[in-house]
Amino acid sequence: MSVRELVVLGTASQVPTRHRNHNGYLLRWDGEGILFDPGEGTQRQMLRAGVAAHDLNRICVTHFHGDHSLGLAGVIQRVNLDQVPHEITAHYPRSGRRFFERLRYATAYRETVALTESPVDADGPLAVTPAYTLDAHKLSHPVESYGYRLTEPDGRRMLPDRLAAHGIKGPDVGRLQREGSLNGVPLDEVSEVRRGQRFAFVMDTRLCAGVHALAEGCDLLVIESTFLDEDEALATDHGHLTAGQAARVARDAGVRHLVLTHFSQRYSEPEEFERQARAAGFGGELTVARDLTRIPVPKRR
Repeated sequence: MSVRELVVLGTASQVPTRHRNHNGYLLRWDGEGILFDPGEGTQRQMLRAGVAAHDLNRICVTHFHGDHSLGLAGVIQRVNLDQVPHEITAHYPRSGRRFFERLRYATAYRETVALTESPVDADGPLAVTPAYTLDAHKLSHPVESYGYRLTEPDGRRMLPDRLAAHGIKGPDVGRLQREGSLNGVPLDEVSEVRRGQRFAFVMDTRLCAGVHALAEGCDLLVIESTFLDEDEALATDHGHLTAGQAARVARDAGVRHLVLTHFSQRYSEPEEFERQARAAGFGGELTVARDLTRIPVPKRR
């Protein structure tokens, strides 16, 4: 059975706390795993969450601040130690290639895995597979940063009443789907478009065009909300979002499930992030992320 869920490995910004690890997020998308922003301690958090090195197919780094990338060394060495049998692709801002290389070869180890580097230097598609298209959009942060968006291709939903009206049933339904028409009945007449699911990952950034492009129409949006609204000036100065800003982005983009994360250590009450997000007008499903939680991608409409 296919599984589409977000496994939260860490939610702290800048420094870990007693209750929050550095960043780390695994998106399970059917049989594939995409690891986003592995901060320090990610390898241990994977173990605690039941995530194996063999589960990884891609690694996506938004930028090269330590809380988003210091775990790369351990994760890369672990996939080699476990001799993962498939290729793993790493995406990261091309301007930070020297940091990636330093982390990849931070210490001596035996390379056993095909790790392909695919740096990002512009908005647009990074990978197109039968299951999804992975895009990047530039964000606004003191160092170059990109967010990532995964879009499933649209499919078709068969309409039983229309199939019955044309006497189409059993194996003929599959034949119609494969061939596009059957006995003069086109596929469009007995089905409708089933919109593909959409996921976006938005980390350290001020409000910018890239944030809105990534969030548009998402079923699940993971977005930083480092600060509360009363500290908006501080957020802007440091290249971050507040809970209210993130929620308004999600509201205007029609997001179905909003996940707030990347919290400053200055705040001890996560409930306030939810309150401010609701006050900003977001009415969809809302999660204030905690370490080691699992969040399913909403079912198709």
